[in-house]
Amino acid sequence: MSAPSVLVLAGGLSHERDVSLRSGRRVAEALRGAGLEVAVHDVDADLIPALRQLEPAIVWPLLHGASGEDGSVRDVLEMMGLPYVGADPRASRCAWSKPVTKTIVAAAGLSTPRFVTLPQSLFRELGAGKVLETVLASLGLPLAVKPSRGGSALGVTVVREAEQLPRAMVDCFAYGDTALIEQAVDGVELAVSVVDTGDGPQALPPVELVTDGPYDYDARYVPGRTEYFTPARLSEEDSARVGAAAVAVHEALGLRHLSRTDLILDRDGVPQFLDLNTAPGMTETSLLPQAAVAAGHDLGKLYRAIVENAAAG
Repeated sequence: MSAPSVLVLAGGLSHERDVSLRSGRRVAEALRGAGLEVAVHDVDADLIPALRQLEPAIVWPLLHGASGEDGSVRDVLEMMGLPYVGADPRASRCAWSKPVTKTIVAAAGLSTPRFVTLPQSLFRELGAGKVLETVLASLGLPLAVKPSRGGSALGVTVVREAEQLPRAMVDCFAYGDTALIEQAVDGVELAVSVVDTGDGPQALPPVELVTDGPYDYDARYVPGRTEYFTPARLSEEDSARVGAAAVAVHEALGLRHLSRTDLILDRDGVPQFLDLNTAPGMTETSLLPQAAVAAGHDLGKLYRAIVENAAAG
């Protein structure tokens, strides 16, 4: 495929709009450097007319949060007959729901921390205090509380003391009406990106994350808050184990082209699945670009190969 026109979608109205815009700019610059014609468009009322007018050879949705990752924008692209980079609508809908993702991953034989999924309405019906007492009795401490949908660690809290749990629930429900509460696992925090340039999904080197506190929104996107080790400080055996786990997650969910799996390598050397991102961030502090550079890839050439694989169907 020679010099296709690529339309990068970035922005939207989710809480992660700024991250999406930064990701879009970075990928567009890299693709232009690799010799492709690239345009960037926001997700707004002008998008469908623009798609009809521009008739891009392929679309790369670099959208984070609702509509960008829940499959709906991809449904529109499917209806318009436009090829695009990334997961199809069905896989996107499965991956967008953390409880569904964890259920699929567990059914595929991978480890994931024990969890419960509780809607905000249940706390009103049964009484917040009684529900939280039951959660603590069942799962113990520490816990990770997070919205059942969404990314960039928005609304996520690690709870180490029982009195922190009510506030964690309030923060969580600010970003969604359903909470996923799971056991917090001690170990090495890792992110493993998977890319497919035509030879099947391949894991990039794992990235180890060390922060001065929780790996929250600021720790992800404010330079200096997090120390990254790329590749992670793991043995060859452990690196291969977490890479295989990320590829298995990618395949279990029927993903395409690229993904990123977040996991903990626990003290027994078992990869514990935490979360999946079908539209990984591509900013200057994002993990997939760091891993790609560590593997020796030129980002422009890698992104072009992903685009060409997606366009080939």
